[in-house]
Amino acid sequence: MKLRPIRTQREHQMALREAEALWNAPAGSPAADRLEVLTLLIEAYERQRYPIADPDPIDFLRHVMKARELSRKDLEPFIGSRARVAEVLNRVRPLTLDMIRRLAAGLNIPADVLVRDYKLKRAA
Repeated sequence: MKLRPIRTQREHQMALREAEALWNAPAGSPAADRLEVLTLLIEAYERQRYPIADPDPIDFLRHVMKARELSRKDLEPFIGSRARVAEVLNRVRPLTLDMIRRLAAGLNIPADVLVRDYKLKRAA
């Protein structure tokens, strides 16, 4: 396969097959270089063809909590009191910039995901 931008599903499938065949190429070899370029082309095609929507900040935070087995209490140093954590997770109160900074630093998560807009529920 000639290396060039991938534009069709057929070209994508061909590139995937070739990349799989080159997967165990020795580092520094021409085959490994070809695999690296193919991987970049495949990634560019997939990013354009199958974009992934940005996650909702609260859903992302809940996912991090579940994956790391964190409780709401574990978020208190970053968000504030128990009530404040509940308000944020229940979408009654938005994350503030200070909360986002503390969450990003303390939990080692990307702040840019937490900064995104999300819908809040109306207070009772």
